[in-house]
Amino acid sequence: MLALTDVGCGYGAVPVLDGVSLAVTAGELVAVVGPNGAGKTTLARVIGGLLPARRGQVRVDGRDPATTPRRELARTLAYLPQRYELAFPFTALEIVLMGRYAHRAGPGLERAPDLAAAEAAMTRCDVAPLADRRFDTLSGGERRRVLVAQALCQGARLLLLDEPTAGLDPAHAIAVMAALAAERDRGAAAVVVTHDLDLAARAADRVVVLERGRVVADAPPAEAFAAPAVARAFGCALCVGELPGGGRYLVAR
Repeated sequence: MLALTDVGCGYGAVPVLDGVSLAVTAGELVAVVGPNGAGKTTLARVIGGLLPARRGQVRVDGRDPATTPRRELARTLAYLPQRYELAFPFTALEIVLMGRYAHRAGPGLERAPDLAAAEAAMTRCDVAPLADRRFDTLSGGERRRVLVAQALCQGARLLLLDEPTAGLDPAHAIAVMAALAAERDRGAAAVVVTHDLDLAARAADRVVVLERGRVVADAPPAEAFAAPAVARAFGCALCVGELPGGGRYLVAR
């Protein structure tokens, strides 16, 4: 579903990514982590086709996201950026339904399948009671959950989410990751950029660690976080443990 080969890019004269190679297949949930300034959001923008690579190759389901028409790309890729700005007072339901635009034949009203997909996504993200609330009146955490619902509503085969759990309380953060795991189980691929290393350890099949624009680890959570290069990147040793009833947790020492 996703393939990056020796990708390099940056902003103006400032390089950010340097030789990044990454492959994500259908049915995988991959977490991208790293210290501040490592290039995580830049990587998300490159995958989303918003920032062209200066060298190397980026392919989403075999196509270059930077040159694929946005409507066509949206049928395959659902992208939630770290920041989301709105100029009009849409309701939460209207925001979620925006995820269905790629599936509509024209600018007409939503059809029953669109409304059903939106309702299901809002229920999974615990924002169904907010459907008629104006988006700009919601708390930061509520807004984030509405936007995750929009991405789920899109029904894409690849989900790319930059900090989807930022500002969420622990229960809602775990619920969002569980929803992404369910997408993985239905055969979609999910790439999650996150600062929450514990959630990455709990939920991801693989963890990709960036440092200064380079991949320093790409492995299952326990192996990735134990790598010496990762300890150097974060400035502390990291260890993944097993919970008695199943599941994983992360310890920094």
